[in-house]
Amino acid sequence: MEIAIALVALTAMEIVLGIDNIVFIAILTDRLPVEQRSGARRVGLGIAMIMRIILLLCISWVMGLTTPMFEWTDIGAPESWFTVEDHATGPDGETLTEVEIAIKSKHLEDVRGVSGRDLILLLGGLFLIVKTVKEVHEETAGEEHHAETAKVVTFQGALIQIALLDLVFSLDSVITAVGMVDEVWVMIVAVIISVGVMVLFADKVSNFVSTNPSLKMLALNFLLLIGVMLLAEGAGTHVEKGYIYFAMAFSLIVEVLNIKVRSKTEASTTTASIE
Repeated sequence: MEIAIALVALTAMEIVLGIDNIVFIAILTDRLPVEQRSGARRVGLGIAMIMRIILLLCISWVMGLTTPMFEWTDIGAPESWFTVEDHATGPDGETLTEVEIAIKSKHLEDVRGVSGRDLILLLGGLFLIVKTVKEVHEETAGEEHHAETAKVVTFQGALIQIALLDLVFSLDSVITAVGMVDEVWVMIVAVIISVGVMVLFADKVSNFVSTNPSLKMLALNFLLLIGVMLLAEGAGTHVEKGYIYFAMAFSLIVEVLNIKVRSKTEASTTTASIE
């Protein structure tokens, strides 16, 4: 029973953590020829599944990535960034207590070290931000500029970009899974089930996003937010993902309601013009 509960909980977590992956794949494959988009989505999610399974089978190596490789001070960061004075003050100007100073010192000590995971998150965050900003620029530019610069992404090129970001998402997902379940086989089954669910809805999500420009722009801003979150995590500042996913869900619901209102308004206008 405990294993069944753990499997359900882990599968649900994998699906939630895979939302940003689906959005990224939807945006990226939208630049492919129509006949290749569905195949690229499935192959992209297949790559994500294989990558996560490989990481789970190399779990000892993955957990070793959390061990600091060097410190920021080794590459020129000032020592003052990682020390707390005895009479330090907080944002409100009040002097911190000994307990608060100890907590802050512990946090700065943790931030001082840079692990392999941190580097992957930093590079992944930068990659996602650059990619998203470029896509936003393409969407907001005029028709002429879009026609000149819009290049059809190759199937192989799309898969390479998907694989690069899958590595970042998979690494974070695997490290989170290890904290929830001890049995590797349970993690692998959860990954397979979650990817299967994502494959079922990938086309519907992608088509819905691509046919609604405002929703596509919202999705791009989601990716930009996730890129910033990856940078923050890589720099040692923990960001509660629950708040971000709640904000994303709330914004999505509002935008879907706006789409329905606009559709009814357009239908009413068309009916009135016909009459």
